[in-house]
Amino acid sequence: MNKQKTQKIVVITGASSGIGEQLKKMYKEQGDIVINLSLDASGDDDNICLDVSNEQDVKDAFKSIYDKYKKIDVLINCAGYGVFGAIELLPEEKCRKIFDVNFFGTLWCCREALKYMDKGSRIINISSACAIFPLPFRSMYCASKSAVSMMSFGLGMELKDSGISVTAICPGDIKTNFSKNRDITLTTNQRYKDRIENSAKQIQMREEKRMDKVQASKKIFKICNKKHLKPMYIVGGSYKLFNFGKRLISQNQLNNLLNKKF
Repeated sequence: MNKQKTQKIVVITGASSGIGEQLKKMYKEQGDIVINLSLDASGDDDNICLDVSNEQDVKDAFKSIYDKYKKIDVLINCAGYGVFGAIELLPEEKCRKIFDVNFFGTLWCCREALKYMDKGSRIINISSACAIFPLPFRSMYCASKSAVSMMSFGLGMELKDSGISVTAICPGDIKTNFSKNRDITLTTNQRYKDRIENSAKQIQMREEKRMDKVQASKKIFKICNKKHLKPMYIVGGSYKLFNFGKRLISQNQLNNLLNKKF
């Protein structure tokens, strides 16, 4: 006799579009209850409209989820966005906002979800290949995702004895609205000249080379449901290969290679 599957309570941030939306569909298809926390959330009762960077709103949302379902089994932090521009010339508010959303939004959700998690629960933080490979004029995004990965590693170590698993999943470029919604600052000066605009054009030219959203989401979903989670996963064959290759060269060589390409 097959053992009946236990229905999980899954919370996904940013599940109104992109990878988060695809993961929401997949979890629902296997019979789980999925709650979407998103700025664009609307419709059914399992959508909560909020800004993940607002700590009090995050606290209220997770308390309401617990009051209704009495537990949280899985948290997937997908909410985030990109910023493009020279570090020197980016407005302060843009530098702060990307950390407020990408890092602190993830942190607040982890802290609140843990209040209602027991042994066997898991936290999946969607980081980025940009957490591994530095890129010019996307430095603030890379930094915010590196912070997410490092926080995930440390949190996983802290929770090891509790039986709660944590992983950081680092996808490469995927065909979603992420690029379209990226906050781009093309402001330049004599130091950078046309390098910023040329780099932005390079990104645009790569749009058709990005991974398919559905296929990438299936790979991420498979990782999310593994029996045992590793601290980090890279999604995308070329990114895995590049990650292996960068062990064979110095950081200086890597930086020169990426700077030339982007």
